[in-house]
This record gives sequence, structure tokens and C-alpha cells, in this order.
Amino acid sequence: MADQSVLHTGSHDLPVTPALSAYMSDQWAPTPLSADLRVPGHGYLAGRLARIAAAFPGERLLVPAGQLKVRSNDCDYRFRPNSAYAHLTGLTGEEQVGHVLVIEPDGEGVLYLRPRSDRSDGTGAFFRDRRYGELWVGRRADLAEAANLTGLRAAHLDDLPKLFTGSVPTRVLSDVDPVLDALTGRPHADHTVRDGQLAAALSELRLIKDPWEVEQLQLSVDHTAAGFADVVRALPAALRHHRGERILEGAFNARARAEGNGTGYETIVASGAHACVLHWIRNDGPLDPTQLLLLDAGVETDTLYTADITRTLPLSGTFSSAQRDVYELVLAAQSAGIATLRPGASFRDFHRAAMRVIAEGLSEWGVLPVSAEEALREDSGLYRRYTLCASGHMLGLDVHDCAKARAETYLDGVLEEGMVLTVEPGLYLQPDDLTLPPALRGTGVRIEDDLVITADGARLMSSALPRTVDGIETWMGELLSER
Repeated sequence: MADQSVLHTGSHDLPVTPALSAYMSDQWAPTPLSADLRVPGHGYLAGRLARIAAAFPGERLLVPAGQLKVRSNDCDYRFRPNSAYAHLTGLTGEEQVGHVLVIEPDGEGVLYLRPRSDRSDGTGAFFRDRRYGELWVGRRADLAEAANLTGLRAAHLDDLPKLFTGSVPTRVLSDVDPVLDALTGRPHADHTVRDGQLAAALSELRLIKDPWEVEQLQLSVDHTAAGFADVVRALPAALRHHRGERILEGAFNARARAEGNGTGYETIVASGAHACVLHWIRNDGPLDPTQLLLLDAGVETDTLYTADITRTLPLSGTFSSAQRDVYELVLAAQSAGIATLRPGASFRDFHRAAMRVIAEGLSEWGVLPVSAEEALREDSGLYRRYTLCASGHMLGLDVHDCAKARAETYLDGVLEEGMVLTVEPGLYLQPDDLTLPPALRGTGVRIEDDLVITADGARLMSSALPRTVDGIETWMGELLSER
């Protein structure tokens, strides 16, 4: 048998000599964080914490940031804290790996975190530890700094297991941090509950956005609109490239990284029949100027709020007659859905209104084998062959925000002032669908906008981007003429 010590080389870094270890341990200048520094949205954190604590009186709540996930070998995926953790702490950076927010039964919030290493403690962790060392991945706050940033008490992550030695009823947001899940699943943690109630409550806490959150979402929308303009400007180069979709993806993603944390989800750049694949993210196709481009993308701010906007654009700059017909039917459906938005309206109203327009349009085209009324019946739904997905969702820290909320508070609930959502009907006319006229096959159109519910209706947050055929053609022409 081969000697395994020969086969496995381990780290490619050189060993640390005693001399180097000693040299690295001193003569470092202090670099404290400013005492005035606070996390963004700091003024809203106490109220959020109080509301979630009140939902579970007498219980201790654990909300983890999450752990790193291996991409391949010794490379991890880029870390993003769990949205519930970010919402309650205001901490959004990659250094939050493994940290846990604990809300005590009296409502006190305590951050259990891995503080920055003491450079003179003899361990040399700050330069030896490739995963958490400061010289490898950047600075973390110490306990005092973390408390000052957030207004929460801070404790060392190593002390977290001590919480499970008593009899305090404890509830854990599970399936976020496998290390915490393992810790709370041990016999000594028999007072711990891991069900879906905490996840639901944390989602419902985000259903109504406070003014600061709406500002963050508007910022995300504005950056996204700029990214869409970047994509149009990149069209000439993309049309010449054998993987033009990738060129356009890069143009948008560059804006997302320049202005925010990155993209809020994988950018969809779908040309031609690729637009009929609802979640097309390969983005590896060439561009045909006779076809349409479906661009679904959102910039995520540094505070982790994301936009979610879709536009369908003619790659030539001008819609053909058939493309215009499909586009204008989808636009009419979206407009009908937007018209329903107001406090007190059912969440599902906008989808029903949009689908009625879609079904009636398909019926007028002679595509449906039954009447629009029959196709819309709950025991039928035949129109859905051409428009599979729902017409919108809540938006916030997640692109599909509040997804764990109970149906009675979300999908079967009513709209309230401060909710932010998308309206995004579409038609996906598959290239191999023999029920369609050949001229329509392989055409995909989606129009998606972000809206905030106001006292008397809804405000279109993404109004900077044109929605009409004429508006899109004029906008594209102006951008392309800049070159």
C-alpha cells in the first residue's frame, strides 16, 4: 500500500518557524474602530428585537448567521449572513461566519461571536488561520466593538455551549448552521425546540418594511436601473461575441459589485428561446439581433436588500410586429395587476387580475382549446401552459422575502402599507409547442417591477426604467447613440 503521508501534501504554504512566529507577535500598531461607528439601521434594531422576543415569552431564541460552505477542495463559497440574523443585528459582512444572536427570555440580545485575535497571545491565529485569520480574510470586531456597533451585549462564541446546561426553554432557527444544529441536538439540550415557528415569526417580522428598509430597497432599485442601462450599452460588443449573454451578465454584475454587495440572485440573461426557461442562468448563448432578450436581475446593497426587476428588450432596438403583440399582452396583464395594489387588498388579487388578461389574450389569439373563463377555473388552469409561475412575491433582504411566513399572513393575507413586492407576469411560448403559431414559438416575455404599498395604493419604485414598447425603443436608442 502506498504511503498516505506521501500522497497527501496538505497546505502549499511553508511551515512557520519559531523565529517567524516570535517576529509576528509584536510591534503592531493599535487599530480600534471609531467609537461613533454604528451598523446601518441601528435605530430600528431594538424594536425588531422586542417584537420577536414578545412572540415567544419566557423562551431563549437562537438566530445563527450560518457557516461557510465548501465550493471545492479548500475553497469556500463567498459568505452571506442569514437574512434573519442580518435583520436583527445589522451585521452583514463576511466576517459573521459562525456567529449566533441569542435573545434571552427577558428580551436581552447577546451576540456570540468569534472576536479578532490578540496578536500577542502566542497562538498566531491572526496569520496562521487561513479561514478566520485577520491577515487572510480581514478584520473582525472585538467584543467591545461589536457591542458598540450593535447595542447588543457581546460574548465569546466559545461560551455558547454553556447555554444548554440549564433548563431554559430554547428555540433555534434550524437548518442555517449545521454546527449549531448539532450542538442543540445533543442530549444535554433537551429543552431545545427546533420547529418552524421561529422561522415563520422571523419571516413575518419582515413583511412590513420600516422607512429605512424602503430607502435601502429604493437604493437597490436605482442601482439596478443603472445596471440595465449598462447592459444596453454593452449590446454592440455582446452581439459580436459567441457567448453574448455572458458579456451582458458581466456588464450588469460589474455594476452590482461596484455599487453594492453584488447581485441579489443569479442574473438571468436569456435571449431567444432561452427566455422560455424561467430560471435560465447558464447565460452562455450567442445573441441574434432578430430576437428578444429577457434580463432579470437585481443589485443587492451592502445592507443586503435586493431589487428584482425584469425587462424584455429587442436586441435590434426595435420590436417586430409579433414581438410587440406578445409584449403588449404581458404589459396589459402587469398593468391590471398593479391597479389592484392597495392596503386591504388580497395578496393574490394582482395575480388573478394579471392572469385574467393573459387568458383572455390567449383566447383571442385562438391558442386556448377552451374559453378564457373555462381556462381560468380552478379545476382547469389550461392557460398556465404558457405562464407557469405566479405573478409576484414579497421583496426585501431575500429576493423571495418572508418565504417562511404562514399562508394566512402572506399568500392568503392582505396587503398593508409598507409591504414591498414585485409584479411580474410573463408569457413563455416554448419553441417546440405545437399549440402555438410558428411565429410565436420560442418567444419569452416577462415584465417585472418593484412596488411599495402606500396609504392609498402603491408606488412604482422602478419607474426609472421604461415599460412600454415605445418607451423601451426610445430608451435603447438614446443609450446606444452615446457610443
